[in-house]
Amino acid sequence: MADKIKVTLVKSTISALPKHKKTVEALGLGKLNSSNELPNNEAVKGMIFQVKHLVKVEEI
Repeated sequence: MADKIKVTLVKSTISALPKHKKTVEALGLGKLNSSNELPNNEAVKGMIFQVKHLVKVEEI
């Protein structure tokens, strides 16, 4: 299992639910194609699962 994961915003949050917009912001993603390296833990996995239609995930 990877120690960190890289999350990239690949779809716009313009038409997303307000809850999903806040989740994307909490993941440290702002503009389209922005990326962030996060620890691979259950809290982050839950946030990614909530917005899986907006992001791309890679293990590092």
